[in-house]
Amino acid sequence: MVEGGAFNPDVPGGRDVLIGVDAGTSVIKAVAFDLAGHQLGAAAVANRYRSGADGSVVQDMTRTWADCAAALRGLADHVPGLAARTAALAVTGQGDGTWLVGPDGPVGDAWLWLDARAAPTVMRLGQDRARFEATGTGLNTCQQGAQMAHMDAHHPDLLDRAEVALHCKDWLYLNLTGIRATDPSEASFTFGNFRSRSYDDAVIAALGLSHRRALLPPIVEGTRTTHPLTAEAARATGLLAGTPVCLGYVDMVMTALGAGVLAGHEGQGAGDVACSTIGSTGVHLRAVPAERVHLNDQGTGYVICLPVPGMVTQVQTNMAATLNLDWVLGLAAGLLSEMGHPVGQRDLVARLDGWLAQAAPGRVLYHPYISEAGERGPFVDADARAGFTGLSAGHRYPDLVRAVAEGLGMAMRDCYAAMGPLPSELRLTGGAARSPGLRAILSACLNAPLRVSARDEAGAAGAAMMAAVAIGAMPDMRTCIDHWVTPLLGAPERPDPDLAATYARLYPAFAATRAAMPPVWAALARSRPTTGEAR
Repeated sequence: MVEGGAFNPDVPGGRDVLIGVDAGTSVIKAVAFDLAGHQLGAAAVANRYRSGADGSVVQDMTRTWADCAAALRGLADHVPGLAARTAALAVTGQGDGTWLVGPDGPVGDAWLWLDARAAPTVMRLGQDRARFEATGTGLNTCQQGAQMAHMDAHHPDLLDRAEVALHCKDWLYLNLTGIRATDPSEASFTFGNFRSRSYDDAVIAALGLSHRRALLPPIVEGTRTTHPLTAEAARATGLLAGTPVCLGYVDMVMTALGAGVLAGHEGQGAGDVACSTIGSTGVHLRAVPAERVHLNDQGTGYVICLPVPGMVTQVQTNMAATLNLDWVLGLAAGLLSEMGHPVGQRDLVARLDGWLAQAAPGRVLYHPYISEAGERGPFVDADARAGFTGLSAGHRYPDLVRAVAEGLGMAMRDCYAAMGPLPSELRLTGGAARSPGLRAILSACLNAPLRVSARDEAGAAGAAMMAAVAIGAMPDMRTCIDHWVTPLLGAPERPDPDLAATYARLYPAFAATRAAMPPVWAALARSRPTTGEAR
C-alpha cells in the first residue's frame, strides 16, 4: 500500500516502467514512464485512414492493431529491458467513431470521428433536450450514437453482423486483453448519464437504438480494474504475458489530465482551471464537479468524466485551430515559390512571432472555421466557413497573420463562454504553445494567466497515470497529479492588461458577426459543387 502521498516503488516483481499508448488520428504513440512520471522513451507509428467523396472517413481496424503492436515493439529499442520492467500498460485513443466487431473480427473498416455520413440522421434526430441533459453532450456526426443510428437506418447489415460496438482504444484493449469493454467517459457522453457514469436507457431510446442495446459493451473503470496481457498479444508486442493492462479514458481528457487540468486545482475553486490543446483542432476543457456542470441553451459541447470521483470536464471543440495558421502561412509559401524563392513551412513558422509583432492588435476580425466539415463548438454548422471582416487597402500580410491568430483566441473565448464563467487560469498544450506571441494573444483573449506544461506526451501520460493508480504505485489520482504533473508546469504568463482590454472590446463584434453569418454560409454551400468542396 502507498501512504503519505508518496509513490510506491515496490510494485510486484520490482517492475519500474509504465507504458501509455495514445492512438490518435494521425499517429499511434507508445511512451514509457518511470513510476514517478519521468518519461523514459517513446516510439510512434503513423496512422492511416481513407476519405471518400460520400463523406466517409474510415480506418482499417486490423492494421490499426498491427501498428499499435509495432509501436510497442519499437519502444523496446529506447528502453532497455522493457518487457521485464513493465509494471502495467495503459491505452487511450481518438474519441467518437464506431469500431464494430463480429464473431470473426472487424465488421469492415471503422468509421472515424471525421466521418460525415451521419449528418442527415443528426438532422432527423434533432437536439433532444432530455438526451442532452443526461449526456451533457450535443449530438453530432462524430459520435458513435449518431453513426449507429445512421447505420441502423441505411446500413443495417453492418450492425446485424456485429456483436459489439467499440471505440478505437476499446478495440486495442480487446486485442491486448481479449476483453470487450469501454470506459465511463465515452460510454456516458454517447449513450449514458455523466452523473451516474453508466448507460441510460432513455438516451439509447432517443437515438432509436433500444433494439441494438446488446451491442454496447460493459463499462470498466481503469483506475480500479486491469486485465492481463494475453499470450497472443505478448507475442505481437514483445511484452510479457500477464502484464496488467489498463483501459484509459478518451484521449481528450487524458491529454488534459496529463497537461494539468487538475494540477493546482484545489484552493482555486472548482472550474477555475482550464486546459486548451491548440493543435490541428482546438480542444477546450474545464474541470468541474458533476453537480456544477453548465449546460448551455444551444445544447452543444461535451461533458466527459475524469478518472477522479465526482469530477468531469466540460468540453467545446473547434474543428480547426492551427490549420488556420497553416493556411495563412501557406499563402506566403505559395507566392514565394511562384516567384522562384521556395521556403519551407518550418522557416515560415519561425517568422510567425515577427509577423504578429508587426501588426496592431484588434484591427481585423477573422472567424477560424476553415475546416471543410464546418464547425461544432460552441455551435454546430456544417456549412460554417472562415472569413475576414474589416479589411481595408492599408492592411498587409502581417495584419492577416495577426487576425488569424486572434481568431483562434476569439474562438477559444467563444467556447469557454458557452461553458460558464471564463476560467481564471489556462494550461496550454499543442503546437501553439511554442509561440510566445500566440501564447500572449490566447492569454489576453481570456484575460487569464497561462501555464505551459513541459510534458511532451500528455495523452499517453494521462493514461499511464491511471495505470499507476490501478496497480497501487500511487494511492489516488490527486497524489499522482502532484508527482507527475504539477512539477512540469511552467511559471504563469500573465496577460497584458491593454491587450486584454482590446480583446474584451473586440469579442462582442466577433460573436455578433458569427451569429449573423449562417444564411451566408448556407448560400455559399448551395453554390458549391455537390461532388466535394471547391478548392
